[in-house]
Amino acid sequence: MSDQSQQTPKGPGQLPIIPGSRDSLRDPRTAFGENPAEGDTNSSSPDLAHQRPTNINVPVTPGIYQATYKTPAIQDSNDSQSRGYFSRDPRQHDRPCQSSDWASPSDESWRSSSPADLIRDNMSGEEVLRRMSQAASSHTETLADIKSAAPDLALTGNIISVTFTTPHTIKYRSDGEWELGTRYGLSALFDSFVYLSSDEVPWNHSVVAWTGEIECSFEKTASTVESNDSTSMPGLSHLTAPVPIDDDLPPTPPNSDSLFISRDHQKALERRLAEDKRLKTIPVWLSDDNDVEDEGITLHDQDRWRRYAEHALYPLFHYKQQEPSDGRADRIEWANYYRANLQFANKIMEVYKPGDIVVIHDYYLLLLPSMLRQRVPNMYISFFLHCPFPSSEYLRCLPRRKELLEGLMGSNLIGFQSYSYSRHFTSCCTRILDFPSDASGVDAFGARVEVGVYPIGIDTERVLKLAWSDEVSEKCHALKEMYKGTKIIVGRDRLDSVRGVTQKLMAFNRFLEMYPEWREKVVLIQVTSPTSRKEGKEEAETKIASKVNELVTKINGEYGSLGFSPVQHYPQYLAPDEYFALLRAADIGLITSVRDGMNTTSLEYVVCQRDTHGPLILSEFSGTAGSLRDAIHINPWDLSNVAKQINNALTMSPEMRQSMQSNLYTHVTTQTVQSWITKFLRKLVGTLAASRNENATPVLDGTSLLEQYRAAGKRLFMFDYDGTLTPIVRDPQAAIPSERVIQTIKALASDERNAVWIISGRDQEFLQQHLGHIQSIGFSAEHGSFIRYPGATTWENLAEKLDMSWQAEVVNVFQKYTDRVPGSFIERKRCALTWHYRQADPEQGAHAATAAFDELKSTIAKKWEVDVMTGKANLEVRPTFINKGEIAKRLVHQYSSKSARQTGDKNATQQDGAKVNTELGFVLCCGDDFTDEDMFRSLNGLTGTHLESDHVFTVSVGAKNKVTLAKWHVLEPEDVVDRVALLAGVGLGGEATEHLSQVNLAAMAGLEGRVPA
Repeated sequence: MSDQSQQTPKGPGQLPIIPGSRDSLRDPRTAFGENPAEGDTNSSSPDLAHQRPTNINVPVTPGIYQATYKTPAIQDSNDSQSRGYFSRDPRQHDRPCQSSDWASPSDESWRSSSPADLIRDNMSGEEVLRRMSQAASSHTETLADIKSAAPDLALTGNIISVTFTTPHTIKYRSDGEWELGTRYGLSALFDSFVYLSSDEVPWNHSVVAWTGEIECSFEKTASTVESNDSTSMPGLSHLTAPVPIDDDLPPTPPNSDSLFISRDHQKALERRLAEDKRLKTIPVWLSDDNDVEDEGITLHDQDRWRRYAEHALYPLFHYKQQEPSDGRADRIEWANYYRANLQFANKIMEVYKPGDIVVIHDYYLLLLPSMLRQRVPNMYISFFLHCPFPSSEYLRCLPRRKELLEGLMGSNLIGFQSYSYSRHFTSCCTRILDFPSDASGVDAFGARVEVGVYPIGIDTERVLKLAWSDEVSEKCHALKEMYKGTKIIVGRDRLDSVRGVTQKLMAFNRFLEMYPEWREKVVLIQVTSPTSRKEGKEEAETKIASKVNELVTKINGEYGSLGFSPVQHYPQYLAPDEYFALLRAADIGLITSVRDGMNTTSLEYVVCQRDTHGPLILSEFSGTAGSLRDAIHINPWDLSNVAKQINNALTMSPEMRQSMQSNLYTHVTTQTVQSWITKFLRKLVGTLAASRNENATPVLDGTSLLEQYRAAGKRLFMFDYDGTLTPIVRDPQAAIPSERVIQTIKALASDERNAVWIISGRDQEFLQQHLGHIQSIGFSAEHGSFIRYPGATTWENLAEKLDMSWQAEVVNVFQKYTDRVPGSFIERKRCALTWHYRQADPEQGAHAATAAFDELKSTIAKKWEVDVMTGKANLEVRPTFINKGEIAKRLVHQYSSKSARQTGDKNATQQDGAKVNTELGFVLCCGDDFTDEDMFRSLNGLTGTHLESDHVFTVSVGAKNKVTLAKWHVLEPEDVVDRVALLAGVGLGGEATEHLSQVNLAAMAGLEGRVPA
């Protein structure tokens, strides 16, 4: 995001623009100062410019037109005919947003609906959006208007914006005082925060954010007398930094890796941030638990909290595939990423009230929505991604892809910068998580996650005020005088491979070659600032800077003269006034990004060309290309065409320039950052109103699971078999447990405080064959018909007194459909009969199963006390009074007693003689289909009487979009085994000597407050 107020580095190397000879400006030593307006929309950076990491947005697909981004309020009827790969208007797929959402006050149907009427008529998101728009158009929108539009939501009017770092850079002075500065890199986002905190909106707004790396400011101990030699000049980059003389080395700063801050000073900073009239901020202090004491907090290795996001996520989200590693550093980085999100969740819960809206920003906090959903299932959560989202081919390369997508599934609404990013996201959810999706959202775990496109804008009033200040006007006049009679092409980029600086220079060289009449009549002023990403910064700068310098030398040597250089390259930052002066003085703005996102430099250029109407040449790979449709779009790889478009821009008629500028200026000044956040919040309220009856099942919280497991003195585990411990396969006999499953179950059952049971629809023979050698676990076969206790060798028939005469009639029905459906077969159990059609044609099998189900329900089920149940590619008939729920009740009653069989009082003391809790304090029940819902129902019924709610973890496996009675979900059997391995303390092979998996290491680190050694 561009920053219009970047501070200028001080020192002899930074000189202001002054009227003078043209040659003086061309000398790099008189180059411009720092540039705030780098078009970086995503970076969350420290206060020092050379330390700030860049987040470079990468829209991937060309051909995105304005219709994709226009809101319904300004959508033209003919825009629906836009061409291009993504020319389809996303509103056509966005169910909660129709053209009627923006009805005028004269809409009769609108006036006739009161809030109560809308609720009674099952008010949709469209109705809520329309009501809010109506209220806003008629008068200043109030909180009462918002609440009346969706009364069932019981909104408090509080918005909690969550971003990774505070809008302030923070320095801790040696005297205990705090020094706050302005953090650059996300100016548009921070402008939206200020807007939400102002009196212009009805919301009560606060920001939750990490303090960022706190810099410790110390007094200089060396001489303060400034030297006049070159060693006192700051380097423009590491390539030009002066080499210090041995006797004049700068003082060695104290060890910044460890910083102690007293509790009183912490509270002083918190009060200062909370009392900020422009923006109330609640800081998150990221640290290990053992670094927090009553006296204060110790901060060390502060940038570890951002490493995973910037080393793993940033490159891949921008289509840069990292080299594979041995995984040791990745384990630690993922654990710290998980812990950072966990500490954010804890801080939010300290200030959250029911009815608050939580808006989470950017890729540093991808796990946070799910963590909040785990704590408050009905919380109102939205997420906005400010960087690109890659296609599934790239995301699949990320080892933790599943966990990141699951984290986002905790949101009610997810916003993206462009339609291509939202399409990639929904595609990834389908391809990786196997969730149903369409262009407007994803169906996951019993709820709908809406997806929308909301391109961010800029604060145009602020830009206009800055760009037409007296200082900028003076510098703009000086620039025009210096280059009088010469056309100015302006380029402003970071020294980064995705910014296309080399492509720009190559295209300009091609332009001078193709159009010799423009030689010595056109100058390209290219300003580059060093890349601020820490990872690979030195290597990237060296490689790209060398290429850029080589091209500049080549062009100036071939087409320049003693009195004129066609390329003026300034590897420096620009001060705000110099930046806007350059944009105002330019005749052409040239942006040739090869991978870029919502770079706002193009938007600021349009505003600065309000009077002079300079054309904008914009790469079609830039995220703003879709909204700035009237700009001249180019492919930066087609050098000849770029050269041609430069010539067209230079020779364009004044009428055409004015027409292009008028359309661009209208778009930029109407689609501001204020309108962006307003529309996003309106859509969120509409989405919440439309889905208020949906309850998503949160992903299983490994940290909470481990915490309760460790606190319990007696634990009960109940696992289904097929689809829970092993995947569903076409041949049921092929579903044998893996070695990891066997070893992990053994390790879990080896703890005498654990009672482990397999409760399955399988018969005794199958369970005995594959798991019977584990003597310490219990079995229940055929959905509770047979039971075998741990340590026993014989089975107990719980259904021996039941009349099984119904089986002959069921066999006749099943045989009829087996003859009709090739590949189907009957499985005969002692107390149940199952008809399988996994190996049959899916459509034919499903159709036959429906017919068989109806026939059984209308005949045999009415005659006998049996249940007819549909499973995963099967149909089963069993006695009514035999089910998994009855077994679950039986086991809870047995193990709840201190004299429970198989456990008894032997758990009353540990080996060291310490007393332990012998009450049943932990129950984990996992299942994947409807037969397991009986267990969930029984355990829910026992909660409050025999079990504490926090002690019971009912988990639906592979839930997809089904509604379940379970409190938690996991995606697949592998996740069940992984969580069991976490509790048993074993690695991927089921051995205690192995390392924990990355996911389990993070969960353990979240509980212990540090990364285990």
